[in-house]
Amino acid sequence: MFSGLVLFAYLISHYLNHALGNISAEALEAGVMWHLAFWQFLPVAILFYGSVTVHTGLGLWVLVQRRRFRWRTVEPLQILLGLSVPLLIYSHVIGLRLSNVLYDIDKLYPQVLYTYWVAWPTSRLWLMVAVLLIAWVHGCIGLYIWLRIKPTARRAMPWLLALAVLIPTLALLGFYQGGRDTIRAASAPGWQDANMSVKQLGTLDQQKTLDRIGDAFVFGYLGLIGLALIARAVRGLNERRGGMIRLTYGTDRSIRVPKGTSVLEASERHNIPHASVCGGRARCSTCRIRVIGDPAELPAPSSREAFVLASVGAGDDPSIRLACQLRPTHDLSFMPIFPPRNAAAARRMARAMKVGEERYLVSMFVDLRGSTKIAETRLPFDTVFIVNRFLGAVSRAVIACGGQPNQFIGDGVLALFGLKDTPREACRNAIRAAAAIAAAVDELNGLIGHDLPEPIRFGIGIHGGDVILGEIGYRDHMVFTALGDSVNVAARLQDMTKALGCETLLSDELRETAGIAADSWPTQQVEIRGRVEPMLVCPIAQSRDLAAALDHSELTLA
Repeated sequence: MFSGLVLFAYLISHYLNHALGNISAEALEAGVMWHLAFWQFLPVAILFYGSVTVHTGLGLWVLVQRRRFRWRTVEPLQILLGLSVPLLIYSHVIGLRLSNVLYDIDKLYPQVLYTYWVAWPTSRLWLMVAVLLIAWVHGCIGLYIWLRIKPTARRAMPWLLALAVLIPTLALLGFYQGGRDTIRAASAPGWQDANMSVKQLGTLDQQKTLDRIGDAFVFGYLGLIGLALIARAVRGLNERRGGMIRLTYGTDRSIRVPKGTSVLEASERHNIPHASVCGGRARCSTCRIRVIGDPAELPAPSSREAFVLASVGAGDDPSIRLACQLRPTHDLSFMPIFPPRNAAAARRMARAMKVGEERYLVSMFVDLRGSTKIAETRLPFDTVFIVNRFLGAVSRAVIACGGQPNQFIGDGVLALFGLKDTPREACRNAIRAAAAIAAAVDELNGLIGHDLPEPIRFGIGIHGGDVILGEIGYRDHMVFTALGDSVNVAARLQDMTKALGCETLLSDELRETAGIAADSWPTQQVEIRGRVEPMLVCPIAQSRDLAAALDHSELTLA
C-alpha cells in the first residue's frame, strides 16, 4: 500500500499538471516545472523509483503467490491493469526520463504534445489516453479495496468517487486543449526551430539506442511474467505431488485440497461461502476460524496474521486463526466465526467490541402481555401489525436511551445496554429506557387502543452483570448476542412481574450500580429459578415513575 500510495500521489500530481492545459499553455509549462522540481528532488526521486520497482515486483509476486483469484470481484481486473501499465508506458518513460539521464535531452510539454498530436499516428495518441485511464483505474481500485474496511473512509466514499471522476476528466481535457494549442503554435514561423532542435529531441543514433533499450525492457518484462506463470505451474505440480489434506467445516462439509492451500483459497476453490471483506490480504479479521482439536500441528502465524489477531484480542488463543493466512499441512477441522452474508455487520460489531470478550452489560427483557387474547379476537395480519407496533415502540425507546435491541423473541425483545458505556451509565440508561417504554406504550394505546379489547400492557425485567459476547446460530442464521447468568436473571425477573403485579422488576444490585438511593424504591427478596441464594429486587408498579428517581439522583449529585 505504501508504494502504491507514492505512485498514486505521482499520478495526481501529473494529472493536475495536465489539467492546467485548460487554462493556457503558459500555465501548463509553469506547472511542469514545479512538478519536476518536486519529483526529481533526490530523496523524493529515490522514494519514487524505489516504489515503482517494489510495486511492480509485488504485482509479479501476487501473480505467483495467489493460488486462486476471486474472479467475481475487481481483483483480477486490478492485477491485469497493473501488469499492463509498464508495457504501455515504457516508451514514454524512456523517451522522457532515460533520454534526459543518458543524453541530457530536455523534452517538455511542447515536444511531447507535438509528438503525440502532430508527428505520430493517431493510434499513439489513443494509446496515451488509454495509459492515463488504465493507471488511474488501477490506483482507484487499490484505494477502494484498502479504504472500504475503514469506517471513517467509507463515509467519504461519495466525495472520493467524485474526485476519481473529476481529476482524470480534467487531465484529459487539459491534454486535449494543450494539443490544440500546440497544433496552432507549430504553424507559426520559427516555432519548430525553437522547440524541435537536436538538444530537445536527440540525434538519430541516440533514438536508436533508446529504442533498443525499450525492446530489451519489453522482452525482459514479458520474460518475468512468463517466469511467474511457470512458477505457478511448478508449484501446483509440487503441491499435488506433496499430497492432499482434508478440511472439515464443523460437521457440515469436508473437502480435499493440496497441501499449502490456505483455508480461504480452499473455500473459494470449492465455492463454499466464506466471509472475507479485504479479499484475503490480512487487512481485516472477518475470515477468522476457530480450529477444532489440537492447534499444535498448525504452522505458526506470520507476523501479519499475529498482528491482526492481536488487534481483535485473539492473539493469545491458538485456536483462532485467519483463514486467508493459514496454510495447513495436516487434516483440519474448524468453524468459521463470521457468517459470509453478515460479514459487514460482523465487522461493524467487531469494531465496537471483541467477539468472545467478557464484559459488564445490562440486559432488559420486555414482553407484551395478553398477546394470546389479542390473537383470539383479531385476524392474523392484525395481530402481527399490533405486535410489530409494540416492538417498534419499545425499540425506539431503547435506542433513544443508548441501548441496542438485540433479539426479538415472539412478542418480546431482549435489549442490551453498556456496549459503549460504563456500568453506571448502562444501568441508568436501562432504567431511563424502562420509563421511556412506558411513555411510548401509552402513546401507542392512544393511537390503536380503541381497536383493542383492553390497553396494551407489558412486563420488564432488568439485571446487569458480566456476560460473554458472541455469535450463536447456524451458518447464515447467526445472531450476535450476550450469554451469561445476568441475561437469564433478567428473563426470570420479567416473568416474575406477572406474579408480583408490577410493570418493571429490577435487581437491587443494578439500582446500587446506577447510583440511586436505597430508599427510592421498595425492595423484597425473591427466589430466582436456577440460583441458590435469594435476590433482593425492586418491584416498580408503574414504569413511568422510574424517571423521577433518576432525576432526583442527578439533582443530588449536582
